[in-house]
Amino acid sequence: MHRAQPYPQEFRDDVVNVARNREPGQTIKQIAADFGIAESCLRNWIRSADVADGARPGTTAAENAELREAKKRIRLLEQENEVLRRAAAYLSQANLPGKSCTRSCASWPATGSPSR
Repeated sequence: MHRAQPYPQEFRDDVVNVARNREPGQTIKQIAADFGIAESCLRNWIRSADVADGARPGTTAAENAELREAKKRIRLLEQENEVLRRAAAYLSQANLPGKSCTRSCASWPATGSPSR
């Protein structure tokens, strides 16, 4: 589940831009207070913007979402593969020669088709 973001992306981008181009002596804490957000929040926004801009190593929010979706798809495919593997094993055991026949099978003639 994705939680709602309380601040629009445009606002975040503007605050990060102000923080990146701050006057000498002006702190991140002061900028955060001026915009009414927590200092840690602004630092997280700056870190995320640095990753998105390629200035810092890491994965972007879009890449993280894509990775989550890919992992979800892999889990689903692994489950489907397991079901198919078990079905194939079951069916191959049921068709082994010499395997005991069901009651309906005993009434079949030697040709292998059911008697009428």
